[in-house]
Amino acid sequence: MGCLFVVFAGLFPRFADIILWIARPHMFLAPFDGNWFWPLLGIIFLPFTTLMYVIMWTPAVGLQGFEWFWIVLAVLLDISHAVGSGYANRDRVPGYAPA
Repeated sequence: MGCLFVVFAGLFPRFADIILWIARPHMFLAPFDGNWFWPLLGIIFLPFTTLMYVIMWTPAVGLQGFEWFWIVLAVLLDISHAVGSGYANRDRVPGYAPA
């Protein structure tokens, strides 16, 4: 049961991004000036950051003040997720000799 929780927690930002993009495409693409390429890269590499950026972005204002704290926090969470996954699977790398 705990493994299912971890899987769903890891996939939630991507699911939320995709559902938000389908349900409200104008709201999702507005922070990116209507360009679909950057949100797609965000969903692949930094899903939580993309989700926070879309939620925090205000039309005609953008991001300001304390909102940048949440973006930086989201970037740190995305990077820590990737680093933690790599560290946990380090023994699967061919030629890796554990210390």
